[in-house]
Amino acid sequence: MPYVVDFVTVSTVGLESSPVADALAGLRANEARYYKNKYDHVFTVSPASEAPETLDWVTRILAHEREIVVSARPLEVTSFEVDGLRMAYVFYESGLSVNVMYGIEEGAKRAVGFKLSEGMDVPEELASRFKFARQKSKLAGVIRGSYFVIKGEY
Repeated sequence: MPYVVDFVTVSTVGLESSPVADALAGLRANEARYYKNKYDHVFTVSPASEAPETLDWVTRILAHEREIVVSARPLEVTSFEVDGLRMAYVFYESGLSVNVMYGIEEGAKRAVGFKLSEGMDVPEELASRFKFARQKSKLAGVIRGSYFVIKGEY
């Protein structure tokens, strides 16, 4: 069942099994606030099992571009279009958030972003490949993030 993420009253709904559920909920709320403020988009997530096509798309991009397989269990996903971008997010039980920003037009920006919830370790599959920058968020505490540019067509 879809869940509209509230960034005023942060909730762990759908993320309860995560060992860093509060931080992951804050990270998810931080994303919701960004899209509401920048694009007037309501950030709505679904259980990963209810939107396998979104999970499959993100998983395929990670595998084809960098041979990355996320070991954590996916909890929630969302997919939407704003301002010529196809966006997809996967929130994992470990506290990891993976997002794909895929410009629809040829030559547009395309990238995969990783954000780590406060309190989680860098996943083994990412540790040796990426350096993570820190960013402070009122909703999520300290977020560590990294990204790579997508070269292929998906």
